[in-house]
Amino acid sequence: MNAQQREQGFVLTCCRAATTDLQLDSEDLPELQGLTVKTCPARIDAIDYLNNSVIRVVLRTPPNNSLQFLPGQYVSVIGPNSLRRSYSVANAPRADNKIELHIKKVEGGAFSQYWFEQAKVNDLLRFEGPLGTFFVRSPAPKKLLLLATGTGLAPVKSILEQFIQIDAAKRPEIHVYWGNRNDADIYTDLHDLAGPNVQAHLLLSRPGPEWTGRTGYVQQAVLEDEHDLSECAVYACGSISMIESAKAALIQSGLPSHKFHSDAFVSSNQ
Repeated sequence: MNAQQREQGFVLTCCRAATTDLQLDSEDLPELQGLTVKTCPARIDAIDYLNNSVIRVVLRTPPNNSLQFLPGQYVSVIGPNSLRRSYSVANAPRADNKIELHIKKVEGGAFSQYWFEQAKVNDLLRFEGPLGTFFVRSPAPKKLLLLATGTGLAPVKSILEQFIQIDAAKRPEIHVYWGNRNDADIYTDLHDLAGPNVQAHLLLSRPGPEWTGRTGYVQQAVLEDEHDLSECAVYACGSISMIESAKAALIQSGLPSHKFHSDAFVSSNQ
């Protein structure tokens, strides 16, 4: 554990002993039934630059060893020298079994050096998955609020693709809030993800003088739009600061605490 994580209050529970009685709440997740975590071989099918610091990597798996996953889950990619990094899958399950990853460059990072300087089509990798519980619970809520910062958009895109496959009359009302610092951080056209019953909201927290769109933070935008939070479920993915702020603000404003779900992106700096 590094100093920043200690300052943020994280602890290694495997090294701690309880000094008082504890009450543990365990969520029943029937959606996970039938899914098996396994290690799959994969080859790089495509690498595309989405902006100067984010690439889109498509992995293909053997037909007899494909990944079965729920939209929103992630995989742990095993690369050169057995380095491991976790990446959310950025697409819903596809007929060709390919998976898409959005990878942000980390200066000085060993795995980033591979992705941005060495990786090439047909490279052989392995990944472990599916992992995580960042998926929409059943039954779907009346209104779904999806919050993301940076490449936290990846699992949100996966979830959106899942719902877009459903008849518009049967899908919930969906609002996607994507926050970035400035326009250089934008790596896809968010409105390409919009459609019937799906509204997209792009925000910049440090916009340049030419920016004419919304400004601020995603959690502030949700409150400004005055949703009836008692009828919503929120799924937030991205920076720890956004997730902590959004959770506190939205629960205080009427969101039931059990309807806030999150997946924090923490840089390994390696």
